[in-house]
Amino acid sequence: MNKNKLKSYAPQARLGFIAAVTARANMLGLSEKAGALVVAEVQVSGQVAIIAGREWPAKVEKQREALIAKMQAQGFKQIIEAVAYTWFNRFAALRYMELHDYLEHGYRVLSNTNGHIPEIISRATDLDLEGLNRDQVVQLKLAGNKDGELYRLLLIAQCNVLSKAMPFMFERIDDETELLLPDNLLLTDSIIAKLVKEIPEDDWAQVEIIG
Repeated sequence: MNKNKLKSYAPQARLGFIAAVTARANMLGLSEKAGALVVAEVQVSGQVAIIAGREWPAKVEKQREALIAKMQAQGFKQIIEAVAYTWFNRFAALRYMELHDYLEHGYRVLSNTNGHIPEIISRATDLDLEGLNRDQVVQLKLAGNKDGELYRLLLIAQCNVLSKAMPFMFERIDDETELLLPDNLLLTDSIIAKLVKEIPEDDWAQVEIIG
């Protein structure tokens, strides 16, 4: 295990995850100014919630309310860092598991041996993950340009399935953890792509790497 590589990567990754989660919060109209939480108004019309000029599914309004309540109680930065830490831990665990073939479906969740796009996306219609809406998966696959949305769906379903076996690592995803899952995870410079690229596969041979 190349510990020097890890020592270089980990601090940068921490900042990267915090920045990505913060950007997601900003998209949801949540930010901090002079130590105070700033909340953009939300308008709900039918099945759509409009926040900061962006359309979201209407259910996001209630999820966002729960997130706002926690931020008001614990602080914006504290929630951002906690969620960033949670996703960092989960992605590290998923990387270890996919390389050791510990996932029941046998597909890679964060990477692909034949390209950049995670294998689980191309195999999405073959998956049998509890709680995964198969009809929604099919619709997103047929749309052709919804890989980002599909990937979020698959990641959340995968983590929730693992919560039964490893609740200490994959506690069932709640409102704020789901809402603050960063965007743009399929870009070549995303936090997931960097995790895959920066740490050689051989370094994942020992479980101690997660620690």
